[in-house]
Amino acid sequence: MRNKFALTRRGFLMSAAALAASSDAFGVGMQPHAPRMASETFNPDVDLELVCKRDLVPVLPGKPTQVWRYSGNLLKGPEQTLTAPPDSYLGPLLRLTKGQKVRIRLRNELPEQTITHWHGLHVPMDADGHPMAAIESGQTYVYEFEVKNRASFNFYHPHTHEATATQVYHGLAGGILIEDEEERALGLPSGAYEIPLVIQDRSFDDANQLAYWGGMHRNMFGFYGERILVNGRPNYTIDVDSRTYRLRLLNGSNARIYKLMWDDGTPLTVIGVDGGLLEKPEKRPYVMFAPAERIDLWVDFSGRPVGSKLVMRSGEFSGLVPPMAQRMMGGGLFVGDDYPLFAATVTRAVSDSPKLPEKLATIRHSRREELANPDRPRPIALTMGHMQLALNGRTYESDNVMDIERIPVGTTQLFEIYHDHGGGMGGMGMGGMGMGGGMMGGMGGMGMMGMMDMAHPVHLHGEPFEVLSRVYEGRDADAYATVRDGLIDSGLKDTVLVGPGEVIRIAKPFNDYKGRFMYHCHNLEHEDMGMMREFSVE
Repeated sequence: MRNKFALTRRGFLMSAAALAASSDAFGVGMQPHAPRMASETFNPDVDLELVCKRDLVPVLPGKPTQVWRYSGNLLKGPEQTLTAPPDSYLGPLLRLTKGQKVRIRLRNELPEQTITHWHGLHVPMDADGHPMAAIESGQTYVYEFEVKNRASFNFYHPHTHEATATQVYHGLAGGILIEDEEERALGLPSGAYEIPLVIQDRSFDDANQLAYWGGMHRNMFGFYGERILVNGRPNYTIDVDSRTYRLRLLNGSNARIYKLMWDDGTPLTVIGVDGGLLEKPEKRPYVMFAPAERIDLWVDFSGRPVGSKLVMRSGEFSGLVPPMAQRMMGGGLFVGDDYPLFAATVTRAVSDSPKLPEKLATIRHSRREELANPDRPRPIALTMGHMQLALNGRTYESDNVMDIERIPVGTTQLFEIYHDHGGGMGGMGMGGMGMGGGMMGGMGGMGMMGMMDMAHPVHLHGEPFEVLSRVYEGRDADAYATVRDGLIDSGLKDTVLVGPGEVIRIAKPFNDYKGRFMYHCHNLEHEDMGMMREFSVE
């Protein structure tokens, strides 16, 4: 039997060597600023309270599980703003509308610091959940912002320095659905026919308590649990009518990547991603689904007989986790294996069902002449070494901004994201930006650095970005063939999966707000190990 450790504080869970390495890299015990208070001049349309607290929730049969979770209380706003998922540790689903002014009072009743990030939302720095804004137990932090995002499925979770992985793993996460007039006019499935689904993996000990095993391997490669939970529950099944549904999927796992596919081979009809609807629907045999990504699916159960079942599985794939690590993690639910995620059972026959629109949304694409640096992309170089993970050659450090991380406000910047095996920024000059660094980092890897290569879901805070190109320069074409058809680069994104050997270029706007905004790997163990930096938007 695998040795498991009950989930406690992160410092206890990490091995002594890992803790020493992370302490040397970027320091432990950040001192937070005074919590932000409510502004007398801000008149919110929505005012709500979120409490981070400990609780007992039934997850598996038998003894309830100790979790950390968000609980909500609506003080002002439409009644549907907060919806608590039934029998789940997940936080309430927030329903917001573009243009609303929102105030959220975050109260910390946990035994350690925390702060919450509104993942995907375009908000000011003091509403973004910067790690330096972390509050102590008993304190309250007040967020105030206007919803500027188009209709999309986003989420909220802790962004606490060195503790994001363990706090999310405890249970702290929730979804945010944003609506706007453009989407409403389409008449897409709504109400009972629009279903948010948060997919996570967890491990439990014999007493039904969360276990967080893995030690050094967990910190280097990420945590992979032995059970799949959907909306906080195992063996998840949806009862559906024989008509069209809209499934809003969020990968809320710490590190696990899924290959979404129906068990009967039915193609997936994708209508949206992180930043909202695509311009038109796309049919895919499968979809690769990395931590923090969202996928919006149009699913038609019309014509299926009552009693029939459709199972969403994660299909087989390879090449995204080093072979040396692939069989060390997952406890039987190994990375890249085939296993079920959830099922939909037709329980009622109906005759009415909406039709799939040919056109979904209008997206304004970035033009070359609008880029501030069309010939000199800023690098995001991904480096993995022995007990050290870095971006652009450095781990996270507060108030340590490089010149390449200083961004003029009101600009759209070209970035190149790649794997760097040289320990630096591959081709980046001392005073400037990357000049073809991706070619150096993306050639499949040499020696130990190549053996350590793995996929990284890279998240940039603030406005969503556009993926301009994805080029594979690696050596294992057979492995890449198991994932390439499921990589969706259309639409607007805030998280992009960068596989070994890939070089990706994105156009990222930095409008409206000055301040410090994070970019990091959304493999949460990697983030806590220091694979995180910040832009200074000036």
